[in-house]
Amino acid sequence: MADLKVAVPNKGALSEATVALLKDAGYKCVRSGRELVVADAENRIEFLFLRPRDIAVYVGKGIIELGITGRDLMLDSRADVKEIMALNFGRSSFFYAVTKGSELTPDKLDGLRIATSYPNIVEDDLKKRGAKASIVRLDGAVEISIRLGVADVIADVVESGGTLKEAGLEVTGEPLLKSEAVLIARTEAMAERPEIQTLLGRIRGIMVARSWAMVEYDIPRTKLELACKVTPGIEAPTIAPLSNPDWVAVKAMVKRATCNRIMDELYELGARGIIVTDLRSCRL
Repeated sequence: MADLKVAVPNKGALSEATVALLKDAGYKCVRSGRELVVADAENRIEFLFLRPRDIAVYVGKGIIELGITGRDLMLDSRADVKEIMALNFGRSSFFYAVTKGSELTPDKLDGLRIATSYPNIVEDDLKKRGAKASIVRLDGAVEISIRLGVADVIADVVESGGTLKEAGLEVTGEPLLKSEAVLIARTEAMAERPEIQTLLGRIRGIMVARSWAMVEYDIPRTKLELACKVTPGIEAPTIAPLSNPDWVAVKAMVKRATCNRIMDELYELGARGIIVTDLRSCRL
């Protein structure tokens, strides 16, 4: 019998990224087909593959302890859940969008029709603005609604903006919210359960590993102090002697995004044999 049930998205990019994260964290959660439940007997966890939009509802009712879904879907569900951890993938922003060249802004929505797949997010925003507009709920293809005469404005998740551009639309105003994949539970106190603490620790380890890399290089002793300023590591770099007494080997963790610049700087200092290695998991 499982000690923990975790709901994960059943399809799409959010599902793929979630499964990859959990797999890297050491959990068996890969489906062989389209089964709804995958049991990880070793870790005593069941992973339930559900519609991303439904996950917060199941978690909020206490049927499932944890879930991974988008922050936008969580908020639109109005389920009684808490965001436990942001997962750093599936990022997007939620905007109003209008016909390109239109002078409509979020402060001019009174009396208009707004098409969206996220009616509760829009309703909450309209209340904050003191505006009264008609919300047209659609399950998909929101971008075409203005051209078809169904709506005057749309409100939708925007990633690259390419789909809006193809539809002759453009965003207006600031984003209503910024979304990404999040781990949710019914209460924050649930995160203190030992089995959930283990899962959180593993996920953090993977997320840290994805942000850092290990750089190793050989450097003349005369340049060691300068090199250590380039790669200070977490606490301090690891330094080891080489058979050539004039050189040492250095190993340090660096932010992945800075790897190429750091390699350039080290090479200019005289470092050689510079190697950057990906990290599988890491606890800091």
